[in-house]
Amino acid sequence: MRIEDVRTVPGLSGFFFDDQQAIKDGATQSGFAYDGQPVTEGFDRIREAGEALIVEIELADGSIATGDCAAVQYSGAGGRDPLFRAEKYRPVVEGPVADALRGQDATQFGANTTMLEEMDAHRSGGGQLHTAVRYGVSQALLNAAAQAQGVTPTDVLADTYDTEPATSPIPVFGQSGDERRINAEKMLIKGVPVLPHGLFNSVEKVGENGEGLRDYLAWLSDRATALGPEPYSPRFHVDVYGILGKVFGPPYDRTEVTDYFETLQEAAAPYPLQVEGPMDAGGREAQITEMAELRDGLADAGVEVDIVADEWCNTFEDVQAFVDAEAADLVQIKTPDLGGIQRSAEAVLYCEGTDTRAYVGGTCNETVTSARACAHVALATDAAQVLAKPGMGFDEGFMVVTNEMRRALARRAATREVPADD
Repeated sequence: MRIEDVRTVPGLSGFFFDDQQAIKDGATQSGFAYDGQPVTEGFDRIREAGEALIVEIELADGSIATGDCAAVQYSGAGGRDPLFRAEKYRPVVEGPVADALRGQDATQFGANTTMLEEMDAHRSGGGQLHTAVRYGVSQALLNAAAQAQGVTPTDVLADTYDTEPATSPIPVFGQSGDERRINAEKMLIKGVPVLPHGLFNSVEKVGENGEGLRDYLAWLSDRATALGPEPYSPRFHVDVYGILGKVFGPPYDRTEVTDYFETLQEAAAPYPLQVEGPMDAGGREAQITEMAELRDGLADAGVEVDIVADEWCNTFEDVQAFVDAEAADLVQIKTPDLGGIQRSAEAVLYCEGTDTRAYVGGTCNETVTSARACAHVALATDAAQVLAKPGMGFDEGFMVVTNEMRRALARRAATREVPADD
């Protein structure tokens, strides 16, 4: 099935672009906006409306496959590509990218995405096309391959990487946004497997001595016991955006730090706990060193809290470096930051046979189309968990990702005689 044309439409993403550095530096929240001046290049304000670029690939039979170019909420931070503007990158997709894809066989997902990854940057700047461009176009290529072959995107990825997909839905990780109590209670009532993210992105939220995070986990444990369905054994996962580094500072294997993490473990009990992005060391090598130091310190102290890599773990090469250094118990595969959707699958598979688990993450600032594509990545690679997205309202993203996985599993069971577990 030949690719006939590639078109784009500027669209909306599921949340906002935020200047993470300005927020970490103490920008004051005023209602839903922030007071103060942005500090990250490309931002006109600290919080700006999110954008997406809708990609449509027309096939020879007239059918249309779609993908959405989208970038993370905290664009331009932690070594990521600059702020994504749909109108700026529209000519790139409709020009050189479209020229390269016209006439290609849509069933050749691997070859088409490899060609996309290797394209010169043209007007994008840098050494490759912007990660958001590769992300959106590769989603459309994945959906085009699935349509052309009459299979699910899970099947395309499984065939490409010779994997045995999961036969039941991957555990979904819900994110609460700043409504960390109301949304957490929604998650508990719905029996969400991993929760609540929490958005602990300032010292004010974490507490001057970390007491805010500890108190929240104790509250969450009590509410999980009271509200969760039977049987229910959730995993707690909180993202602290490097703020614990501001509270404690290095070295992270000292007793003061490990004792604090032990209090977090006790507050979360009887539920297991994982903490994402405990510090932000300002660069990949330094981040790996400090994460490994903390992980080793916790192991030596017998503190059973898992550490999750996020800051400075953006590209496929970054994931490799963190896994090779044994610097995390879990790595977030930040799907828009890896570029092509196939790179997310490769990153998850790189964790196989190691002590590091992988979760297919991303950002609240994506779209329904990109979230559905990521659900297939998680199924095809049997990832540890997958993020509920887009948006920060929780319910909608949880529905999108959960339903896509169930739909794919049911279709595979019906067409490939593959058993599907509920």
